[in-house]
Amino acid sequence: MKVSEAMDEEIVTVDENVSVAEAAAKMREKGKGCAIVLSQCRPVGMVTERDIAYKVAAEGLNPKKVRAKEIMSTPLIEVDPDADLIAAAKIMDEHKIRRLAVVRKGILYGVISALDIARNLEGYVESEVRKILRYAFFMA
Repeated sequence: MKVSEAMDEEIVTVDENVSVAEAAAKMREKGKGCAIVLSQCRPVGMVTERDIAYKVAAEGLNPKKVRAKEIMSTPLIEVDPDADLIAAAKIMDEHKIRRLAVVRKGILYGVISALDIARNLEGYVESEVRKILRYAFFMA
C-alpha cells in the first residue's frame, strides 16, 4: 500500500513567524497533532503537540512570544507519496519520529503518522496471510 493511500490530506500549515499560540490554536481548531511550518510557502519544519509541551510549556515560556521556527523540528523529514508504508515506517524508526511530511518536489501532499501506518497495515497483513494460507492449501 502506498503512503498516498493512507496519509491525512487535511494539513495544518503555519508560517514560520507565527507565534506558537497561533499555531496551537490552528492545530486545535482542525483537531490535528501537528502543523507543517512554511518559509516562503515551502515546507521547512514541523511543530507537534510534544514540541509545544516540551519546548514551550515545560520551559515556562510565553507561547505568544515564541515563534514556530524557534521550536519546529527541522529539517523536515519527508516521504514520497508513492513510497510504500513499510518504507515510511522505516524512515520513522530511523529518525525516532511519529509523523512524516508527504512531499514530492517541494510540494506538500499530506502528513502520515505511525498510527495511520498501523491502521492500514493491519488489513494488509491480514490479506497477505490469507493469500499465503490459500497458496499453502493448494500446494498441499
